[in-house]
Amino acid sequence: MLSVLLGRAARAEYLAAALRYEQLRTGLGAQFAAEIRQALELASEFPERARIVEADIRRLKVHRFPYHVYFRKRRNWLVVIAIFHSRRNPRVWRRRT
Repeated sequence: MLSVLLGRAARAEYLAAALRYEQLRTGLGAQFAAEIRQALELASEFPERARIVEADIRRLKVHRFPYHVYFRKRRNWLVVIAIFHSRRNPRVWRRRT
């Protein structure tokens, strides 16, 4: 299992989305956070299961929410580049690479 490192932008996206979902309905933000944790856990255990989208960057879909986790595997680390809504322009996260 790889250790997970959230990049600054990915952490900000994650927190903003969790807050937004919590404001929509009490408890929904916590459900979103749980789904993100589950996706990160899966990615850290089996990074090769995620689809390669660009060079060494992989994408894993988050269950129940329209989000993807974009990451790179670096030695013993899973470096998360973005926790990104599926309808946002992908150029935004690609600028981080």
